[in-house]
Amino acid sequence: MIPNPNDETLKTLLTNARRIAVVGISDKPDRASYRVARYLRDAGYEILPINPRLTTWEGLPAYPTLADVPGAIDIIDVFRKAEDVPPVVTAALAKGCQTFWLQLGIRNDAAVEPLIARGITVVQDRCLKIEHQRLITPPN
Repeated sequence: MIPNPNDETLKTLLTNARRIAVVGISDKPDRASYRVARYLRDAGYEILPINPRLTTWEGLPAYPTLADVPGAIDIIDVFRKAEDVPPVVTAALAKGCQTFWLQLGIRNDAAVEPLIARGITVVQDRCLKIEHQRLITPPN
């Protein structure tokens, strides 16, 4: 099993990241992808919504694929089933990113191996919002 980065590494990448692509974002407020993306946007990150069924999300342009996103991406945050991760990995390798993040409940060790081989940080089965709250904005 591929281990997740330690807290110090996670804190550094969350502090340094600015642009987060949310693959599988929903326009339904009751969905985790919507709530996480909205939290991250409100925390100051630039959100890049990725969903071929959307043209906009919360007033932002939505992109059908990672390849359609202009410029660099710091974190690719994935809300897709584990079996749907391999094509996202392929797209991430082509696009480039610093961190590839599989949300809570999503893990695919075999699929992410090429990312790790390329030196890309991989986080699996963790919620970006929860980790941000825990490491960056802990309760007072």
